[in-house]
Amino acid sequence: MNPAYIGRGTLQVVVTVGDDPSPIQGARVRVTDPADGAVLAELTTDSSGQTETIELPTPPIEDSIAESDVRPYATYNVTATAEGFETLHISGVQLLPDSLSVQRSSMGPAKEGFNVRNVMLEPHTLWGDFPPKIPEDEVKPLPDAGGLVVLPKPVVPEFIVVHMGVPSDSSAPNHWIFFRDYIKNVACSEIYSTWQTEAIKANVLAILSFTLNRVFTEWYRGKGYDFTITNSTAYDQSFVMGRTIFESISQVVDDIFTTYITREGISQPLFAQYCDGRRVQCNGLSQWGSQALAEQGLDAVSILRRYYGSDIYLTTAEKVEGVPMSFNGQVLSLGSQGEDVRTIQSQLNAISNNFPAIGKLRVDGVYGPATQQSVLTFQQVFHMPQTGEVDFATWYSISNIYVAVTGMA
Repeated sequence: MNPAYIGRGTLQVVVTVGDDPSPIQGARVRVTDPADGAVLAELTTDSSGQTETIELPTPPIEDSIAESDVRPYATYNVTATAEGFETLHISGVQLLPDSLSVQRSSMGPAKEGFNVRNVMLEPHTLWGDFPPKIPEDEVKPLPDAGGLVVLPKPVVPEFIVVHMGVPSDSSAPNHWIFFRDYIKNVACSEIYSTWQTEAIKANVLAILSFTLNRVFTEWYRGKGYDFTITNSTAYDQSFVMGRTIFESISQVVDDIFTTYITREGISQPLFAQYCDGRRVQCNGLSQWGSQALAEQGLDAVSILRRYYGSDIYLTTAEKVEGVPMSFNGQVLSLGSQGEDVRTIQSQLNAISNNFPAIGKLRVDGVYGPATQQSVLTFQQVFHMPQTGEVDFATWYSISNIYVAVTGMA
């Protein structure tokens, strides 16, 4: 183990069936040191497909909260096996100090012969060698009436179609990714979970605005391509299939995923370009600069105005596609009654078919102790703050998992 690793981070591995959220119970997970192959932990997944959380050494937190010449995160290897499934070996799982890293291991069925799939996760963009973004106008021409889809207002799509290469590379595959999963992946690829919360929010808002601008203006489809966005940092933003997700960043995304940056007089999300501000300069947000400003006490909006101008403001998309019912703004808690409670109870019952730890509920429209406990368990399983209440973030998380497990997507 690296003697310079004086910090501690935590890791949880979640083992699921392919791209489905369905858990694999009883999977065997081994965590090893990439330096010498030493076995650091051997774990088994529970009924939710999750291992226990384990602590592992990391670099000190100082290396990731300010610009540094050393890699500020540790990497580990994870191998998952389960009867009837392929063996999955993931290299480069990232751990930061004082943070929970969640590594999802999506396993396909075993086939004839020896089945081993190796996944090598790319370095974080703040550490690895990635090309700078190609400058673009922050306000784009809108598609005309002859376009595939003409949206009257920005909406949050159900999926993002991600092209895994530069736009002109026709050999690169496309992947359909749930919108929130895409934003979480990008944010965890672009910034560190050890940063100030307001810096994380500012960066997530820039990522959301960048992405929704691509969606709203049909940027690539208008050029004849069949995808929404690429994972090339020269053109768009980093996306790494299967990458490690940092819980604190994930929770920020859950809270604000319908919010974006815009200006008076434009009808689209701002094309909010950004760069690290250290190796690469750009006409947009500096990632390291945003962290420095947050350390000085600036909130997310003040940080964004430093880079995009004092006339920007935040607004929210009125519609979230792919969910049975939108959140109406009313937080559900112990004692709540009505149709919204009935909706949540029905959806949790469907989810419990795949996640039995959640338990079955009587669908009576009354938010009693049993419903509260099921919500608490859902929040624990899906790495959310455990409040026992259904707020904006929990409503849409329940809706998204419900859609996924019932095959409605």
